[in-house]
Amino acid sequence: MEEKLNQFNKNDVWTFVPMPENKSTIGTRWIFRNKLDEQGKVVCNKARLVAWGYNQQKVIDFSETFVHVARLEVIRIILAFVAHKNIKLFQKDVKSAFLNGFIEEEAYVKKPLCFEDQTFSDHVFKLKKALYSLKAAPCAWYDRLSFFLLENNFVKGKVDTTLFRRKVGKNFIIVQIYYD
Repeated sequence: MEEKLNQFNKNDVWTFVPMPENKSTIGTRWIFRNKLDEQGKVVCNKARLVAWGYNQQKVIDFSETFVHVARLEVIRIILAFVAHKNIKLFQKDVKSAFLNGFIEEEAYVKKPLCFEDQTFSDHVFKLKKALYSLKAAPCAWYDRLSFFLLENNFVKGKVDTTLFRRKVGKNFIIVQIYYD
């Protein structure tokens, strides 16, 4: 849990501020999961701090919840094409992806359990970036990543807007944004 909170500080996810008047706060909770290897043995324990998304109010806490979702048909076509042409395929998982998406709304979250400080009992975290389970998190991540890809000469797919491509000489780079 400490490692995850250190990652939040390193990624500049939030700032510790006194709670402003007439603002609501969003609760947080920890979700724990064991990561398993191919044999089913526990490789490591994972902790994720998430927002209580169910108590967010539209317009007050977020404005947009729409997220682009990868179409399964497109993924299958890409995999079939790659197999048919004997193309090298690489997959990249972005660690803590949602923590990289900037949010436009002003949102405050309560201090995580077990890390409360009685000295600053009236303080909360003001979010600069999205937190898992926030209604706007997927949209914020998609906006940031797609902006980066378009700035780097990728072309967005017309049918599947989660698919980006870029031609480099005789080669193509294909990026498919997929949420797990």
